[in-house]
Amino acid sequence: MKQFWLRLDPEAPSNEKAEFLRAAETWSDVVVLDPSDISLASGLKLRTASTDGRAEIKLLSSDDDIDPDTTFMADSAIEIVVKDRSDELKALQYAEKGIRHIIVRCPDWKVIPLENLVAQTRNHTTLLADVPSLNEAKLALQVLEVGVDGVVFSPKSANEIEEMERVLRESEDSIPLVKGKIVSIRPIGSGARVCVDTCEMMKPGEGMLVGSQSAGLFLVEAEVHKNPHVEPRPFRVNAGPVSSYVLTPGFKTRYLAELKAGDEVLIVNRSGITRPAHIGRVKIERRPMMLVETEVNGHSFSTIVQNAETVRLLTETKSESVSNLKAGDEILLRFEEGGRHFGTLVPDEMVIEC
Repeated sequence: MKQFWLRLDPEAPSNEKAEFLRAAETWSDVVVLDPSDISLASGLKLRTASTDGRAEIKLLSSDDDIDPDTTFMADSAIEIVVKDRSDELKALQYAEKGIRHIIVRCPDWKVIPLENLVAQTRNHTTLLADVPSLNEAKLALQVLEVGVDGVVFSPKSANEIEEMERVLRESEDSIPLVKGKIVSIRPIGSGARVCVDTCEMMKPGEGMLVGSQSAGLFLVEAEVHKNPHVEPRPFRVNAGPVSSYVLTPGFKTRYLAELKAGDEVLIVNRSGITRPAHIGRVKIERRPMMLVETEVNGHSFSTIVQNAETVRLLTETKSESVSNLKAGDEILLRFEEGGRHFGTLVPDEMVIEC
């Protein structure tokens, strides 16, 4: 689980500090406090990090005069500003000495230092990136695909605290998938279908969740398989008609027709593990289409896909071309109760989509 450490500005007004701490108790793992504020966390269900000895996590600075033979406390953290390779090496030395948490701030180069540190500290220490914004948090959480272990963030509002928690959750979230039994599959003529070309390379077993009803989305595999006629296009999901829903970060839905270059979609694998991806291109063409109808827990769901051998739906163990699927076969879907309003789930709303 990615960690969220909230840094409280000691110069902030007292009412703002109190508001942030209330939000932090719900959304964050640790609050970083100046010694002057350490008493504010009393009574809160929050772990604290500070240079003050009363904090649960002892916070050190690489500028401190630390004995090279120091044995660090079981729960200690050190902050390092990474400006060049020597600072990276310093962080690695502390990791080798067994310090539990390393907080790095990269004021200049944002990606390369983090890539180097993620590669060399993974499974040895908890690497946290001190980030000034939500966008930099997203970047830090994506380096070398696995990302840093968490972020340290100084919010400007209580809303930013909840938003940062959502960013962290999306970086590693999983979605429960269920098996749906196909009851009918048949050609329905031509329509405008959408290929979603991403800025990612997808693997076998990965694709996007799309469908005709937001409550039942089908896992359509990316074009990752070789065949005798066309090369694989692992960046692409041949998703369906312009009217279909697709799942996006935040577990919201959008219509395929709305997507454009630069937007984000959610890549999902057969285990339900998700990762966000930016769109590089959306390609709409008229193609012969096929209607797939399924049943899940007594509910009926459908999706429309291009009638082509390269379009594949995923099962628990493999994927199958829509050309080979038949009634009785089982495929993976995302099933949820409730309706959606402009793509956002409203659990208690009754919405009927046929």
